[in-house]
Amino acid sequence: MQDKYPPPDVFVREALRYVEEGKKEGITLRIMGAIAIYLHSRNYEELWKSLGRLSDRIFTDIDFMSDGGIHEILKFFEKRGYSYNKTYAALYGNKRLIFFGGTIPMIDVFFNKLEMCHTIDFRKRLYVDYPTIPLAELLLEKLQIVKINEKDIKDVIVLLRAHDLSEDDNDQINIKYIATLLSNDWGFYYTAIMNLQKIKNFLHKYDALKNEDCLDVANKIDNIITKIEREPKSIKWKIRASIGAKKKWYREVEEIER
Repeated sequence: MQDKYPPPDVFVREALRYVEEGKKEGITLRIMGAIAIYLHSRNYEELWKSLGRLSDRIFTDIDFMSDGGIHEILKFFEKRGYSYNKTYAALYGNKRLIFFGGTIPMIDVFFNKLEMCHTIDFRKRLYVDYPTIPLAELLLEKLQIVKINEKDIKDVIVLLRAHDLSEDDNDQINIKYIATLLSNDWGFYYTAIMNLQKIKNFLHKYDALKNEDCLDVANKIDNIITKIEREPKSIKWKIRASIGAKKKWYREVEEIER
């Protein structure tokens, strides 16, 4: 597997390069996922390494969010040596484009929304941060995964350890925005709370985490849950909550392979 992918620094370099070059060409790209969390958490790089997120594990793709310009983005990545499935692009290109065959094995570009297990709408939030999506969305991106895996749990631990909670987006996690979003979507709320509790339970599993790390992250998780629970809920939320998990509350997501 190690021979299949470039080193992590190549992923980071290329992600930043595409954002910068896209900006020069009038194309908006914002980095998502683990690379974005790494970029925001470099003061905790040693924690990343000790959890195996850099030394023992490599990045496998780059995820971007954009606000449009589909044809321009197709040309942008084609000029940089990437190809794409024309049938998939014709069917789903207004929501997502997938590129292969360049320096990076796979590049995913989403448009305006991330529609996975749950939906995260970026239409009013894409320009809040640079070169990544906002920290609140980086957390939500992980919390929306119904079958969250250990790599995602480690990402959330580093993200929370490296940042304060706040009610703004100034290099802090905007928990007011998160609580407001989840107060109108019971399904997303249910998955997020379930994952936050799961992540908290995982903290003592990792020898790499010091007591102060565990305490800090656990307190932040408790504060996030408290903020979410105290936020007034919409009628839509309450109606769906009355049904609960008896009815499927999330969207099935199929992994797309090359």
